[in-house]
Amino acid sequence: MIRSRLTHVALAFVASLATASAGAVEPWRILAQSKKQTPQPPWPAGDERGMANQIGAATWARCAWHLGNAKAKAYELSHVRSNTMPLSAFSGPYVQKPKPTASIPGSTHAFNLEQYEAGAEPGQQGTQIDALGHFGVLRQPWDGKPPIAVDDAVYYGGYTQKDVKPTPESGLLKLGMEKAPPIVTSAVLLDAKKAVGGGQPMKAGELVTAKHIEEMLKAQGLAKRGILPGDVLYVYTGWGDYWQDPDTEKFYYTKGPGLSYDAAKYLGDRRIVAIGLDTPFVDPVPEGMLAGKAGPAAGVPPGLPFALHHHMLTQMGIHHIENAKLDELARDKVWTSCTMVLPMLEKGSAGSPIRPVAYGVPGQ
Repeated sequence: MIRSRLTHVALAFVASLATASAGAVEPWRILAQSKKQTPQPPWPAGDERGMANQIGAATWARCAWHLGNAKAKAYELSHVRSNTMPLSAFSGPYVQKPKPTASIPGSTHAFNLEQYEAGAEPGQQGTQIDALGHFGVLRQPWDGKPPIAVDDAVYYGGYTQKDVKPTPESGLLKLGMEKAPPIVTSAVLLDAKKAVGGGQPMKAGELVTAKHIEEMLKAQGLAKRGILPGDVLYVYTGWGDYWQDPDTEKFYYTKGPGLSYDAAKYLGDRRIVAIGLDTPFVDPVPEGMLAGKAGPAAGVPPGLPFALHHHMLTQMGIHHIENAKLDELARDKVWTSCTMVLPMLEKGSAGSPIRPVAYGVPGQ
């Protein structure tokens, strides 16, 4: 009973702030209090959640202000999934095959189902999120000759290959998608298409640096707020403008802009829970890199062409959201919002399809 009354009081307080501050960035009282209440590392021994340990009362309080604001709108941050959408260069064909309408003997039921064709990899296609066990790091660069020395791989939290994936047929015994909680927290959107691309989609291999992030925070009126522990950061590069369905051009997944390595370290220090871009990789991928005709983007450490995946997943415990649909959020200048990202509880999975949403006030 006492807890229920406290909840009502808290909600009433948030609602009053929303009414008084409609259209503004979250009130400083909420932000200051939530920052104090956000859990801090080091996390308990055996941790498999990483920065998602911060999700809880503090991030929900920041969310409540957006949800309680009468001017807030709901935004879909996912592309529609289909057999003709752009497909990952690392996965088999994404084919969802309808089955014939079926029935049950002696019944009047008619029902419809679908099945995936072999190699579809739904967890790594379309708008999706990476589990922390998606990437590990080898002791030495692989020379391209089999077998790969996977037994030497180390993952987030110091887990070894034996801990995470002891056999080729094994799912992830540690750091699988089912270990991620529902991500319900405040989000910041940065418009790199405008700030870095000059109003045009950023080019393949082009970088969003730590300096760019600070410049965008200032230009968008977020310098004082900054990026808070427990936030999700969305970065609109404009590459998502090239998403087509049906995908007739066949180049969306072959290259793309992304974050620089110094931006990864910058965001890791700020303890975000997830980073989401409107790109296939989060990492910058210059034209020709996937085909072995060009090297990785500037500034990545030797042997780590996907340095963002390395730093965020294996070192910091920060999830990746790829192929986020951010154009409408950027168009309406919803720089802060409440975002909800719900991965599937797929045991042992290295990734999951998601339908992220954001609730925010246009024209902030």
